[in-house]
Amino acid sequence: MTSVGPQVIFISSPLEYEHVERIGEVAPRQVEVIYEPELLPQTRYIADHKGREGFRRTESQERRWREALARATILWDFPSGSEGAQGLALSPHVRWVQTTSSGVGQHVVSMGLDKSDVIVTTARGVHADALAEFALLVMLAHVKDLPRLQREQQAHRWERYCCSELAGKSLTIIGAGQVGARVASLARAFNMEVNAVVNRPSPERRAELFANDVFGQADMRAAVTHADYIVLATPHTPQTEKMIDAEFWAATKPGVVFINIARGQVVDEPAMIAALGNGQIGFAGLDVAAKEPLPPGSPLWSMPNVLISPHSASTAPSENRKITDIFIRNLRHYIDGAPEKMINVLDKARMY
Repeated sequence: MTSVGPQVIFISSPLEYEHVERIGEVAPRQVEVIYEPELLPQTRYIADHKGREGFRRTESQERRWREALARATILWDFPSGSEGAQGLALSPHVRWVQTTSSGVGQHVVSMGLDKSDVIVTTARGVHADALAEFALLVMLAHVKDLPRLQREQQAHRWERYCCSELAGKSLTIIGAGQVGARVASLARAFNMEVNAVVNRPSPERRAELFANDVFGQADMRAAVTHADYIVLATPHTPQTEKMIDAEFWAATKPGVVFINIARGQVVDEPAMIAALGNGQIGFAGLDVAAKEPLPPGSPLWSMPNVLISPHSASTAPSENRKITDIFIRNLRHYIDGAPEKMINVLDKARMY
């Protein structure tokens, strides 16, 4: 094991000071941390990694920004701004980027990093709890008919009714990685039957995925035939582009509930809208869209059987703490010259 030389970490997206300090304390003699909040947009909420729109640096700030990028050997997040299209041309010394998202495969390709030796580590697993809770929110809102309760309360009307229950219902999770496994564990707590669709199925994976059965991608439609609920949690890759199409919906039971906590590009959106309109999809909880922000003219906004979340189901106050935990763990391995021990390393070929 050979220790690497001094490292310069540039924090290129908003991060709370407490976490910047934690990073700086890992190896103060071997690591310099650059964090200049005035070079970054103001945040809109906790763990906002992009900041308010319309932010522009002054000429002096832009010069400091580029100087920091030029010195950096490690980046916390991809740099934002017009230079993004140039890849990391302004950061010739960077050999490792820690991202604040898990679904960064497409972005890595667009920046030209897929063929480089730059290590990219992701936030894989950080958002699992929050996303799983959103999925359960949608399922519970549907099964307990939350819209009815809200209508009746608004009308000041007390009229008893009978709703259903999640126990005994069938759930199929497509893309059962860490997020899917967390969804499954919560669903099993409600005594649901869980099926998982993964790239490499095996009976041994049932336990780790909290699944009654595990299917391969080739058997995806068989896995959803009897599903009452479908949760999409697969990465966006060339292989998954628009794979949830009209043929997919034709294989599902009428009135199925669909929850997308993956990426909007995995879904053929016009086909989904048609299935929502004719009742093939009874209810949908969508945290993502094919185009974001969702265009004002999209029919999804006004459909009564759709719940829209503005790509915020993954965000929680604990997010940056968890990402920092991953980064600090990896930083210790990196400065010790043991990158093979780093976790959450992006497989650039698979794009996740």
